[in-house]
Amino acid sequence: MTPSVMIKQLLLAVLPDDAAERLRRFVWEFGLPSAARRAIRHDLAGELAPDPGPAACIEELLVWLGRAQDNSLSEDGGFARDWGFLHGWTASYPETTGYIIPTLIDQASHARPQLLTRARRALDWLLTIQMDNGAFPGGRIDQRPIVPVSFNTGQILFGLVAGARAFADPALLAAAHRAAAFLRDSLDPDGVWRRYPSPFALGGDKVYDTHVAWALFEADRLDPNHGYGAAGMRQVRWALTRQTDNGWFSDNCLDWPEAPLTHTIGYALRGLIEAWRWSCWKGDEDATLLAAAIRTADALAGCIDEAGRIPGQLDRNWKSAASYVCITGNAQIAACWHLLAGPAGRADWAELARRATGFARRTISDYGVPGSYPVDGAYCRLQYPNWAAKFLIDACQMELDPPPGPGPDQRAGCDAPSTCVT
Repeated sequence: MTPSVMIKQLLLAVLPDDAAERLRRFVWEFGLPSAARRAIRHDLAGELAPDPGPAACIEELLVWLGRAQDNSLSEDGGFARDWGFLHGWTASYPETTGYIIPTLIDQASHARPQLLTRARRALDWLLTIQMDNGAFPGGRIDQRPIVPVSFNTGQILFGLVAGARAFADPALLAAAHRAAAFLRDSLDPDGVWRRYPSPFALGGDKVYDTHVAWALFEADRLDPNHGYGAAGMRQVRWALTRQTDNGWFSDNCLDWPEAPLTHTIGYALRGLIEAWRWSCWKGDEDATLLAAAIRTADALAGCIDEAGRIPGQLDRNWKSAASYVCITGNAQIAACWHLLAGPAGRADWAELARRATGFARRTISDYGVPGSYPVDGAYCRLQYPNWAAKFLIDACQMELDPPPGPGPDQRAGCDAPSTCVT
């Protein structure tokens, strides 16, 4: 231990808590780029931008995603993982490039046909990195080790399915089948993907793989009778064994299962909703899936404040375990509330969704959508990740075009064709 570290630890030990926190923050900020220090202090002062509204937000973030694609350090057609104060633009991130593609294709249908060119460019790159077994690697394209990862393959499957629909390209359809078959065949009998974990996350079973199951439901809609949906449902059934009576999920975080991120809670909840929607599409609605999703969504409704903040991590009692907001999680949970408001007969959830996205929109700066608010929070610290922009675009589009409200049987929209907006 160096003398400077010893002195720092001694001061932290003897100072009062508030003074220790100020010292910790001073030491942390010392040496950061001046722009980073300004951004941190801006956030700590509580200075939020005016809400531009959902339509303007979508336009702004689509431009930002274009920059992320054009400025990727790997110059391959994928989307840079993020822009950060400490490193600028990064190399392309296959996982999120995969699920950005459906967002671009969806937005192209709103009088933005030029986005199809960007989607196709990303798809062409993904076709070049698919492994012989149908899988895709984890991490950025420049990270090592290069190994097949179940979760990342599932997120890329969204893009392949959406691309196969939009472009009617046999190569994309074949790639989607290879990825879906890899996932179907590598699922353990109890419904857990264990053989191909991410080397960039804590090991162990993951409830948020329901977001992989959803990708299999999309593949099944594209081309049924291959067992893709049945495999996805097996995973969701397992995930339900990890749901507690109050709607919280164990085994549901990247690195802290005792207090999962709202990002992974959002993944888990959306996969559960889509499992219910898929059961309706198959003509055999499973109401237990809807009830389980409502249980989690209702618990989350007690976690948002008047400004629209949801704590970035939540413990098993739904109490805050973080002093920051995970902006991605805000957007994902908002999308889930939008989807459930009609089927659950809860118009108030649509209002909560607008509140959550409204807060997220107010954190946007010229740098993009932050991983955390304040920007030095623990999730993607000092970074502006591409998936934060993607999920916020999707939630804003739902705000503009709300999913169907409740019909006579309170199930309106449950069997509606998927838009593959992830």
